[in-house]
Amino acid sequence: MRTLVITNDYPPRPGGIQSFVHSLAIRQPAGSVVLYAPAWRGAADFDARLPYPVVRHPTSLMLPVPSVLRRARQIARAEACTAVLFGAAAPLGLLAAALRSDPGFERFVALTHGHEAGWAQLPGARSLLRRIGAGVDVVTYLGEYTRGRIAGALTPAAAARMVQLPPGVDEGEFRPGAGGAETRDRLGLANRPVVVCVSRLVPRKGQDTLIRSLPEIHRRVPEAAALIVGGGPYRKRLEQMVHDAGLGSDVIFTGSVPWAELPGYFDAGDVFAMPCRTRRGGLDVEGLGLVYLEASATGLPVVAGDSGGAPDAVIDGETGYVVDGRSPAQVAQRIADLLDDPAKARELGRRGRDWIERVWRWDFIADRLHGLLRGPG
Repeated sequence: MRTLVITNDYPPRPGGIQSFVHSLAIRQPAGSVVLYAPAWRGAADFDARLPYPVVRHPTSLMLPVPSVLRRARQIARAEACTAVLFGAAAPLGLLAAALRSDPGFERFVALTHGHEAGWAQLPGARSLLRRIGAGVDVVTYLGEYTRGRIAGALTPAAAARMVQLPPGVDEGEFRPGAGGAETRDRLGLANRPVVVCVSRLVPRKGQDTLIRSLPEIHRRVPEAAALIVGGGPYRKRLEQMVHDAGLGSDVIFTGSVPWAELPGYFDAGDVFAMPCRTRRGGLDVEGLGLVYLEASATGLPVVAGDSGGAPDAVIDGETGYVVDGRSPAQVAQRIADLLDDPAKARELGRRGRDWIERVWRWDFIADRLHGLLRGPG
C-alpha cells in the first residue's frame, strides 16, 4: 500500500493542523507515503530532510479545481499510490469523487478538524461536507464535540463510518527539561513565574483575555510574566493592548519560532494557558487544541478555554482547568492559583504527563491511521 497525502496544511507552514498531518505522515511505514502540498517559504530545506517525497504545488493554496486534480492524478500514477489521505476534509476532500474513477485507488480517508465543524453550520458548506463524506471511505473526528457537529451534515451511511483520530503528542520531544531554562535565560525570565501561551495570534485563541487577566494575576503574583509564542494577524492589536495597560515589561512576544525550538518554549513556562473562545456564532471554534496536550507532555498544568472540543484535551481538575474563555476573572483566578502554589502546579503537570503517555502517544495514533488506510480485512 502506498498513500498519497493531499493537504493544504503542512510544515514549514506553522499551525496545529500542519503539525498533526506531519506527525501522522512521518510515522507511517517506510516507503508508504507521498505528499502533495502547497509551496511555502523554507519548504525545500524542510522537505529535503523527510524520508518520503514531497511534491509542492506552485502556489501557497490548493483548491479542489482541475489543475490540482490533474497534478494529484499525475503524482498518484507516477508513485503507484493505492490510497488517498486528505489532510483536511474541507475543501480538498471534494476531489475524492473524481479520483474514485481512476483505476488503482482502493481507499480514501479524510481527516477533520475544527473548521469542518464550522462548515457544518452553514447551509452551502454543509452540502459540500455531505459530498465529501459520500466520496470517502472514512471521515475522522477529533472528539465528541466535532463528531456531533460534523455527523449531522453527512449522510447516515457516512456518519456511521466516522472514526475518532485525534492528534498525538511526541512525548520524547515535548517533555520536562526540553530546554526551558535556556529559553528563560535568553528572554530575561530566569527568576519570574511564567505563564506561556503557544498558538497562532488570532482572536479565537484568547491571547487578549490572557493579557486582560494579568493585572488581577499581579495582585497575587506580582512578578508573573506572560510569554506569548507565535505569529499572526492579531499581533499588532495585542501589542497595543499591552502598551495601553502598561504591561510592556510583563509580556514577551516571540513571533513565530522554528519548529524544532517549540518544546523549549513550552518548557519555559510554569503554567500553560490558552483561553480560547468560540466566535462568529459557532463558525470559528477550537477543534481540540494540540497545544494543550503538548503542554501536558511537558509537565505543565493547563488552563484551557471552553471553545468547541478544547475541553477534550484537559481532565478538568486533574491535568488543569477549563475556563470561560471570555472571562479574564476566571482566567486570572486559575492561573494565579497555580502560580501561587507550585506544588499543586507540579502535581497537575505530573498527572498530565502520565495521561499523555497512557493515551495520546503518536505511535498509537499513527497505527490507528495505518489501519484505516489499509481498510477492513
